[in-house]
Amino acid sequence: MRTVYLAGFDVFRADAVAHGERLRALAARHGFEGLYPLDNTAPAGLSGPELARWIYRANVALIERADLVMANLNPFRGAEPDSGTAFEVGYAVALGKPVWGYTRQAGTLIEQTRAVPAPVDPAAGDPAAGDPAAGSPARHVDAQGYTVEDFGLNLNLMLACSARIVVGGPDDCLARMAEAG
Repeated sequence: MRTVYLAGFDVFRADAVAHGERLRALAARHGFEGLYPLDNTAPAGLSGPELARWIYRANVALIERADLVMANLNPFRGAEPDSGTAFEVGYAVALGKPVWGYTRQAGTLIEQTRAVPAPVDPAAGDPAAGDPAAGSPARHVDAQGYTVEDFGLNLNLMLACSARIVVGGPDDCLARMAEAG
């Protein structure tokens, strides 16, 4: 049976252990052995940075042990996926492991962030008109004025291009993973 590391911010839920059991049961139903970050129990007496380092090493070891990774890439504490989960995706990709991600966000980043066209600098020419003096193509910005990438993707390109993304929940993702073999 192939093993799948179940990455995501689910470990921060109030019912994190029970949720992990549900994810492991879903994985088993689709023919996988689920490896959940909270499967490991930290040694007694660890706290602060020591505990953090222990958790990091334990999770890295689970990713290394897994055949593939499934990541919850839904927004967490803002508009973007959890940074720890993004690291786990990148680590698994670096190891050459197949990565699947799921999110309920189907819209593009432009739609999700409610980005608006950036004001055109009249001195630079009009990029929308193809003016070569404009230097850069038209862009969209978020509420803080930062450019929002516009590739028609529902996640940042570094996640969308490194993982197979499923719009839906963990059951949908696991079903697609099982179909893909």
